[in-house]
Amino acid sequence: MKALYIASTGMAAQERNVEVISNNVANMRTTGYKRARAEFQDLLYQQLRRAGSSTSEAGTVAPVGIEIGSGVKTAATPRIMSQGPVAPTEKELDVAIRGEGYFVVNLPDGRTGFTRDGSFERDGNGQLVNVDGYEIGPGIVIPENANSVSISSDGIVEAFIGNDTAPTQLGQLQLARFVNKTGLASIGDNLFIETASSGPPQIGTPNQDGLGDVLQGYLENSNVNAVTEIADLIAAQRAYEMNARVISGADEMMQATSQLR
Repeated sequence: MKALYIASTGMAAQERNVEVISNNVANMRTTGYKRARAEFQDLLYQQLRRAGSSTSEAGTVAPVGIEIGSGVKTAATPRIMSQGPVAPTEKELDVAIRGEGYFVVNLPDGRTGFTRDGSFERDGNGQLVNVDGYEIGPGIVIPENANSVSISSDGIVEAFIGNDTAPTQLGQLQLARFVNKTGLASIGDNLFIETASSGPPQIGTPNQDGLGDVLQGYLENSNVNAVTEIADLIAAQRAYEMNARVISGADEMMQATSQLR
């Protein structure tokens, strides 16, 4: 009975849906995390009668056909790249993006990563890095005797060196934007990399050419909404149960058929 296999695809799809939701909930407190959403597509159809096929010698045609579907599949799990809430941290090297853009991260293997996580630190050489020690592009060094580091809304990094009475510009943060940011590939550690779907990065200065500005002493929180995720979880659970009930019903029908004498 085909209903068994059709319902099993529904259970598998809802299992994947719950996995996506659980990852969202697990990352509710992850800096710069962007929630994902499962999207589904129906599978191939068996056409028992085509719409428009002839129904008589007089030339009449069937206004509708008879199609039997074969279930559902997970089509994609796109990221929802909306702005997350920005919260103060009072840490001078924490930076949040307000608007469009990603920080540029130079990865050890030569690739370029992109992130919304602005939890920056200084390494032993004064280099501005992320929490994993990866260099933040374009490469900014904060001297050991630098005081009162400031980062303007357009990404200019300044500090007072030694006993100087005027600040020295140390560099400027850059942001990247993409034609299709949902096409970025997640590689963990709050990092994305470009793909053929995302297009190449367009590097620019914060607060210019449609890029957002940056806020020193703030971090962008996850855009996960707990109420929405719980509602989606309940809906997925009920859909899973209904598909399981279809399997039970199909099994009972087959059992009744096998007991016919």
